[in-house]
Amino acid sequence: MINTGSFATDLIFENAGIAAYVLLITFILGTVFGSFINCLAWRVVHHESIVSGRSHCATCDHPLSALDLVPVISYVVLKGRCRYCHEKISPRYMITELIMGCTFLVIMLRYGICFDTARYLALSCVLLALSLVDLDIYEIPNGFIAAAVIIWAVTVPLVHDTWQDQLIQGAIGAFAIAGGMLLISLIFDKVSGRESLGGGDIKLFFVVGLYLGGLCGFLCVIVSCVIGLVFVVLLKKQKIPFGPSISIGLLLCAMWGDKAVNWYMNLLL
Repeated sequence: MINTGSFATDLIFENAGIAAYVLLITFILGTVFGSFINCLAWRVVHHESIVSGRSHCATCDHPLSALDLVPVISYVVLKGRCRYCHEKISPRYMITELIMGCTFLVIMLRYGICFDTARYLALSCVLLALSLVDLDIYEIPNGFIAAAVIIWAVTVPLVHDTWQDQLIQGAIGAFAIAGGMLLISLIFDKVSGRESLGGGDIKLFFVVGLYLGGLCGFLCVIVSCVIGLVFVVLLKKQKIPFGPSISIGLLLCAMWGDKAVNWYMNLLL
């Protein structure tokens, strides 16, 4: 049984059939949101309206029908090609949908049915969107940062009993992490003569501090740098967008960072 601290969740996960159904629906919802976020990020990158206009093929501009937009399945059935012009469709769309489905699944398994789950499902959507945009244009739009901050502010009273203290701790953590990374970046830029972190990365570290606080936020900085180095090695590139690495680090540390920090502190005592 998954220990979530929620009576309703315990009842659901005690029944294998109901648990499997809930997890399946969670995964499907994740792929649906992944498909939507793919479209959102593409429109942001190409300066199209995000509130109007039908989805269309990026090559021939033909409007897509509902059958063309079923997450994962449409890509597989169409063999990765547009139904109308038969040009190849980037596998990134299906991969993103699968990643989002798995992310939703992991968050549900970690927290169960509670406000923490809602908070981190919403945050994961924002982080995926900004990561996709950053991958394309090396830029993190301010709107995504604002959305992450709003999610934090709205959910603080819902996930913390002492929410007033959490507001203060989050604010301190945000300015400490973002300020520290800004200072390190300025020093590195001065010494090396080239830019290390963009303004969007600094703002995203501000979000890290809000959600994780000081200690866990510092752990996220380390984890993000390690993930970034792994991407550099795997992709064999000297320059990569840092937003995706920070986003992955934030989600990992949000779910397991406290345990890692407590384990390390116990070693020192």
